[in-house]
Amino acid sequence: MPHTTTLPQRVRTWVSRETTGGALLIGAALLALLWANSPWREAYTALSETVVGPAWIGPLHVHLDLSLAAWAADGLLAIFFFVVGVELKHEFVAGSLRNPKEAGVPMVAAVGGMVVPAAIYVAVLLAFGDTGALRGWAIPTATDIAFAVGVLAIFGRGLPVAIRTFLLTLAVVDDLLAIVVIAVFYTEQIHWWALAGALVCVTLFAWHVRSRTPRWFVLLPLALVAWTLMHSSGVHATIAGVLLGFTVPAIARHGETTSRTHSFEHTVRPFSQGLALPLFAFFAAGVTLVDGDGAGALIGQPVVLAITAGLVLGKLAGILGATAAITRLTPLRLPDGIGVRDLLPVGFLAGIGFTVSLLISELSFTDSEHADGAKIAVLCGSVVAALLGAVALRWDARRARSSDMNLDGRPDPVGGYIGDAEDRESH
Repeated sequence: MPHTTTLPQRVRTWVSRETTGGALLIGAALLALLWANSPWREAYTALSETVVGPAWIGPLHVHLDLSLAAWAADGLLAIFFFVVGVELKHEFVAGSLRNPKEAGVPMVAAVGGMVVPAAIYVAVLLAFGDTGALRGWAIPTATDIAFAVGVLAIFGRGLPVAIRTFLLTLAVVDDLLAIVVIAVFYTEQIHWWALAGALVCVTLFAWHVRSRTPRWFVLLPLALVAWTLMHSSGVHATIAGVLLGFTVPAIARHGETTSRTHSFEHTVRPFSQGLALPLFAFFAAGVTLVDGDGAGALIGQPVVLAITAGLVLGKLAGILGATAAITRLTPLRLPDGIGVRDLLPVGFLAGIGFTVSLLISELSFTDSEHADGAKIAVLCGSVVAALLGAVALRWDARRARSSDMNLDGRPDPVGGYIGDAEDRESH
């Protein structure tokens, strides 16, 4: 009897695809930009600033009277960071990060891909004398996994799947470091009792998610309370999502056939890619260019050049430089199937900052001038990096590959190629 799928299942599968995630992000950001610069831009601003939620719950001051834009950044984005936490847990326990020898090169490349963009950002602002914007140094250090892997899936067909694994490993480490940066450098005041309460809820969540039969009606309230307390503590609320995701077991338990990290990611990813990320992009990307001094004054800010150069040039230089150093100075080598030339598209794809860069932009600046300039720079830099990455991927795919791409003296094993899985699905 042929297997049939329902409409909701087909929608979930479609939304979960890497290509769909990138397309929804672009579409939401483009819609926001068009609306924010249309004759109806005041309606967009009014919608973004609409306040929803209580300031108090009983005797507790929970500060949940937030604008819709803040709900998207603090609330919906926590769903995305939960998925990031689940992915991190899987990669550390059962994935590409479990073997430090194999993960060493992309991990070092990720660090280089964060340090150099930050250095370029600081150097540009110091050169132009705009020291008031130095707080945004972390904006060009982020990589958007969904967007970058989506571009790779579309334009990297025919390339070894090892390139995708390298990019994923690099982006996961990048996300982990970005989380640390947000928690350490963008937390101004901590309310310790609220933070302690959030950690207690995370601990209870961890205990129940490891039980034989975890129930959603127990996990969901614990997650909501943990998020609320984390938000009240002064630490960015998305950190709660990461911590909760990191508690999910990455090894099959109690006779299960698959790990819970896999099942939780499968369940939550459609909401993250299909709802949380597009709505965040919609509220974060709506920068008005037609008011005030116009687009010229906004784009002419030093912060725009600093972020764009950091994303497009800094990421590439940092990844290539760190990889060259680690492979020449240590016994570590690139993974099998990957050559130096493959790092060119990887470096460009890592420059797609988008989601996390937009979040750090909002955390960095309170004045609209720098904030809007930073957002425009993130959008422009990410688009340029994506286009250059797409061109580099097609160039790389058309060139012949040797049997020992990583030059370690051993023939590379024959593996899969990007696009094989989708080709099998289509047939």
